[in-house]
Amino acid sequence: MKSLSSNLFKTQILVGVCMLLTLVSSCSKPTTFLTSTVVPAAEGTIRLKKDSNKNYVIMIKMSNLAEVERLQPPKKVYVVWMENEEGRAKNLGQINSTHELISKQLKASFETVSPFKPTKIYITAEDESNVNFPGSMVILQSRPIN
Repeated sequence: MKSLSSNLFKTQILVGVCMLLTLVSSCSKPTTFLTSTVVPAAEGTIRLKKDSNKNYVIMIKMSNLAEVERLQPPKKVYVVWMENEEGRAKNLGQINSTHELISKQLKASFETVSPFKPTKIYITAEDESNVNFPGSMVILQSRPIN
């Protein structure tokens, strides 16, 4: 009887370890953005994971952004773009940024879901949030995402 309970305990540990490894591997390593030529202090990371529906959850955190009105020329909004495996750019939405009074850094986060795997993510400054094609003022862009 002791042997049976020992085997059951080992099986439960093995199942627990497998579940933990699956959970850890479902979140990819963060991808960092390249240094910006427009806002050199801007930094950010991208995390991708698949959800239970096999969609890609895209999580972005940024810091040291300039206020869009202070860019040259001034703009109205930051827009997040995704390129898919076919090289097509898709507008994922605008970034709502807030000025943090304590640290004096403009920080922002962005999260969305896509059925397509992104191969590249970038952020542009735009005059409108509902544009169909990215403008030329690229604030941050990622390396190719594997």
